[in-house]
Amino acid sequence: MKTDIQIAQETVMEPIAKVAAKVGLQEEDLELYGKYKAKLSDECIKRLAAKKDGKLVLVTAINPTPAGEGKTTTSVGLGQAFGKLQKKAILALREPSLGPCFGIKGGAAGGGYAQVVPMEDLNLHFTGDFHAITSANNLLAALLDNHIQQGNALGIDPRQVVWKRCLDMNDRVLRNVVVGLGNKADGTVREDHFVITVASEIMAILCLAEDMEDLKERLGRIIVAYSYDGRPVTADDLQATGAMAALLKDALKPNLIQTLEHTPALVHGGPFANIAHGCNSVRATKTALKLADIVVTEAGFGADLGAEKFFDIKCRKAGLRPDAVVLVATVRALKYNGGVAKADLAKEDTEALARGIVNLEKHIENLQKFGVPVVVTLNSFVSDTEKETAFVREFCEKRGCAFALSEVWEKGGEGGVALAEAVLDVLEKETSRFAPLYPDQLSLEEKIETVAKEIYGADGVTYSAEAKKELERIAALGLSHFPVCMAKTQYSLSDDPAKLGRPQNFTVNVREVYVSAGAGFVVAVTGAIMTMPGLPKEPAANRIDVTGDGVITGLF
Repeated sequence: MKTDIQIAQETVMEPIAKVAAKVGLQEEDLELYGKYKAKLSDECIKRLAAKKDGKLVLVTAINPTPAGEGKTTTSVGLGQAFGKLQKKAILALREPSLGPCFGIKGGAAGGGYAQVVPMEDLNLHFTGDFHAITSANNLLAALLDNHIQQGNALGIDPRQVVWKRCLDMNDRVLRNVVVGLGNKADGTVREDHFVITVASEIMAILCLAEDMEDLKERLGRIIVAYSYDGRPVTADDLQATGAMAALLKDALKPNLIQTLEHTPALVHGGPFANIAHGCNSVRATKTALKLADIVVTEAGFGADLGAEKFFDIKCRKAGLRPDAVVLVATVRALKYNGGVAKADLAKEDTEALARGIVNLEKHIENLQKFGVPVVVTLNSFVSDTEKETAFVREFCEKRGCAFALSEVWEKGGEGGVALAEAVLDVLEKETSRFAPLYPDQLSLEEKIETVAKEIYGADGVTYSAEAKKELERIAALGLSHFPVCMAKTQYSLSDDPAKLGRPQNFTVNVREVYVSAGAGFVVAVTGAIMTMPGLPKEPAANRIDVTGDGVITGLF
């Protein structure tokens, strides 16, 4: 079997203008980045505003396992399958981060015969959006430290600087650093920190901003530090907003590429779902809804993270109303949740499947709490047996879910036709009654506890002394109406990655809380989750290379 990168490199791509024409876009709507990539112009987005919206389908998954689930692969394959059925469809996906690409996870362009291309460009520098976000983030950090150095007219307390520098790379040694060492002219000595770019508040802001004016308003509200008398200091206070917006001017425009079968795909923004809000940009999603009858989008990691944040943050903030949800699982992953070792997952084991399917059960229950119809799909592997597939099908149908097998990795769009037909049937026969999980007026503690109890299945929540103190400060600032963004391990419904299946009798520990005032949410950090990941013992970077004629190898 060919590798993902071999399949992608052998594909004959269509010129991006031809792909754009499939959803009614003209060449003047595009800002070209070579032959196969483009950004949509601001004028194009404004022109589309009056058009009727299509249907919005979210693709999410069970908790990820080493066995693999294939959420992006399913999203891409579903989009291609709608094309096979002569439906006008478009994808709205996130951009990959360099961190996991060179770390353990690899790229994020889908897999097999369900990929977006150009795969190498997407996984590496793409159109420079992440570089722009990194630059804007670090410009604000530089202006902050310069203000302190140049007399500190705002009375910033260096011990209460909360803005962190960022880098789009897994680099654990930058989690905690000391800056300003050297001579007096080298700055004020203080402890500083780095987060990965996808965890930067500017990433969240870019993905939630409706247009340039909204972007600037959000950037200006960013709280970077507190003064000696406890007053929040913002980016507007530092007169940083305009320069940051200038760096982000082009990054704000959605990117257009294509799938292996030339289905249009808007790929824009990329916050992680375990440490950020996990969804592509509002601008890309809303534009996609104007361009096609069906929009397939996704949210990161399992439904306990990405889908919850898609509903409670993105949809709440942007006024989006999803019409259906596709929940991706695999027989292998369910058996892994049932206690089977990775090496033994190819063996038929319905008893382990019965033990592990409780993870799928909890995600079904959670999604139904938001009032959106659910379609469960099994991403097919050759080791799956008819008995195992039938077991999962019956389990799902008993819980009021449509079910379909997906074979898109092997067969592309043709392998997703059954899933596409199931989704179309749900869109025709069922009405979404979407509502967020909790109202704005609850306290932050009540919101955190609602997510922990309703979505994770926890008995309750404990807080560190520092987290309690910060919650009090955020409430005093009048920001309790914000939704919460839970930073939690993706591997378990709990905050302990070792607890597989459907954990019970546990509490969630919130060790840190901070407000993202520009993005408009409060982040609650649980367990041992890190906002700057590290590299594994054998990084994926060790296998990546370029041949003498410029062909990239080892990227997956």
